[in-house]
Amino acid sequence: MLGEKNIEEIFVLLSGAALLIAVAVVILFYTFITRKNKLLAEKAVSINSYEKKMIELELHALRSQMNPHFVHNSLNAIQYYIQLNDIDQSENYLTRFSKLVRQFFEYSRKQTIRIEEEIDLISNYLALEKLRFEDKLTYEILCDDTVDREATIPSMVLQPIVENAVNHGIFHKKTAGKVTITFSQLSEDSFCVVVKDDGIGIKQSKKLAKNNPHSYDSHSSQVLDERLKLLEQIDNWHVEYTIKDRAEFCDKQGTIVTLIFKLPN
Repeated sequence: MLGEKNIEEIFVLLSGAALLIAVAVVILFYTFITRKNKLLAEKAVSINSYEKKMIELELHALRSQMNPHFVHNSLNAIQYYIQLNDIDQSENYLTRFSKLVRQFFEYSRKQTIRIEEEIDLISNYLALEKLRFEDKLTYEILCDDTVDREATIPSMVLQPIVENAVNHGIFHKKTAGKVTITFSQLSEDSFCVVVKDDGIGIKQSKKLAKNNPHSYDSHSSQVLDERLKLLEQIDNWHVEYTIKDRAEFCDKQGTIVTLIFKLPN
């Protein structure tokens, strides 16, 4: 028979063995959980990277759709001046047109451009439309001194809005109209762009669009909405986008579009 001393020694050994097994189980469990979390994290990063790449491709495709229908109008205008035998004006129009097309091709390949480049693009576009509309169109681009013109802005966002102001606001107005674009700094990480026109307004424009439900206006607005949502997903760009009929809050006709850009973190 085993003595009490032997029994105590066996009990101590068994207790030690049980403790070692428990520690080993804890270590194995911890190692398993750590490895599992690492694999899940790597998988999440891989998925996020894939999703980001897909969003980038979709954004590029949407920017490509932003080639506006002003090309058709511009070519008609050039043809008009040629038929009038106005060589100087047709050459001037063609020069501005080719410059603007180069800008569209260049900027449509970029995710963002500098505010200075955006202002130059809009200025060239409005100058071209001024040649087409002549005295019926005036425009003004205002930029506060506090705005950092070297800061970036998502490419091909503002031009379609300005184009809508011209072709769906001013174009249908019987008298002369004006488009005003204002850039202002709100804080260190946000700035505001306001596109205002004194055209026929949203309600009247929608009435005219009913006759052409597949118009460029509705298409470009849809593409713009999709781009803004994707920008928020991929780069943390947050853009507050509002469009209002000026007749709803003042005694003037027209449309006012406000965009507040919050810079990515």
